[in-house]
Amino acid sequence: MYIHNFIIPDLLLLLFPFIVIGSRLFCTSRSKVSWRIANIGFVLIFVLLNFIPLASGTGRFFISNWHIDDFGVLMREVLMVSAILGIWLAKDYFEHGGDGKPAMHQIAEFIGTVAFATFGGVTVVSACDLLTFFLGLEIATIPMYALAAWNKQDQYGSEAATKYILMGSVATAFELFGFSYLYGFAGSIHFDAIQDAVANGPSPLLWIAVLFLFAGIGFKLTLFPFYTWAPDVYEGAPTPVTAILSVTSKATAIAFLVVLVFGPLAPIQEQVAPFIALLAGTTLFVGNLGALKQFRLRRFMAYSSIAQAGYIMVALLGPAATAKTAIIYYLFVYAVSNYLAFFIFGIIGHHREETFNSLRGLSKQKPMLAIALAVAMFSLAGIPPLAGFFGKFHLFFSGASTGHYGIVAFAVLNNVLALYYYLQLIKSAWIDDTDEHLNPLRMTKRQRGVIGLLTVAVIVLGVVPFLSDNIFAGFTF
Repeated sequence: MYIHNFIIPDLLLLLFPFIVIGSRLFCTSRSKVSWRIANIGFVLIFVLLNFIPLASGTGRFFISNWHIDDFGVLMREVLMVSAILGIWLAKDYFEHGGDGKPAMHQIAEFIGTVAFATFGGVTVVSACDLLTFFLGLEIATIPMYALAAWNKQDQYGSEAATKYILMGSVATAFELFGFSYLYGFAGSIHFDAIQDAVANGPSPLLWIAVLFLFAGIGFKLTLFPFYTWAPDVYEGAPTPVTAILSVTSKATAIAFLVVLVFGPLAPIQEQVAPFIALLAGTTLFVGNLGALKQFRLRRFMAYSSIAQAGYIMVALLGPAATAKTAIIYYLFVYAVSNYLAFFIFGIIGHHREETFNSLRGLSKQKPMLAIALAVAMFSLAGIPPLAGFFGKFHLFFSGASTGHYGIVAFAVLNNVLALYYYLQLIKSAWIDDTDEHLNPLRMTKRQRGVIGLLTVAVIVLGVVPFLSDNIFAGFTF
């Protein structure tokens, strides 16, 4: 029973890419069979994850170094939500193009690649040693390089993938340097042994390792000053890939930091805290400033994503249980809000350019889209009573609970700055006059259903903390 509850979802996710890609042997490249199999499979794995009991203490180990605990289970659910919404968003881009780009091909291989990236994130939160830890991060990252260049007929996608893989290779080199120094310091690749060595007293070798590891993960999490690749990649990659990248890749990177900071480096968390606070403050400030002058929707979301990474970093300053709770809750909120925005931008992109100007008069043409856009932007901005407000409240509460009031106050002030540029999108949709030269927008029943579902989810997630404590069941808040 325990084996079924704990390990079966991981095994299914590992086998799933081969099942989906193998389905191509029995159907054409344009068949919907692969997409339907993906829907059933991803939803089944997500349902199975919800049957794993939380509050299971230190978790369980499989094959000696595969660890499943409460944080890992909830992080798996975040990753599966991203995978499900990602393939839902991608389906339309395989039927017709968007934002002036041709349609994509090989949907079965695309879904398999998304599944591999998701499994990489699962590996990161399950790792008990440096080797598994590194492999998980690379399994999550390498498929993203391919996804960014998936549309072979789009030169901007190829350019984005080239920039991404070059910067990613540099990040991998930093990570390997950090792991090698950490191994040299502790004499072991196992987290328990490294934590014991760190507890016995840090050394210059350890601090060099910490510096390299934070620099490496900084590229993947788009922390200052390692964020410069993000706007170009977000703009050049296909829209569904940008959405997956903004959630799955970010969730994997922050999970990496959570495991590292509250695992092997737990004894020196207090000493590392000023460095984390500096990264958080500079990242959210630069992200917010960068978003102010954007007029392309995906480039705008890139800077928004950079700022969100800074807000999430604030939670790492708190105690382990509080920080994990805040991060998990916010990742759920961020995933739903972000995908809602990208679904709307996808509909815009199928008929118009993905720019602020294409939103003009949206409230008169498609009131449902305008309402959904307002909900998504207000949630990302952290306006009550939407989920984003309570998500950021928990992030800031985590940082404040250990006395880091300065960075929390700075983050709150920056959130006011963020509200301005989120309001620019809402202004375009609700206040600006309609541009008669814009093409009319059309939505399918599936698009209406998904947008309606995500809009309700953003609102409901905002009141979940008052209705139920299920999301906090595994931790002591």
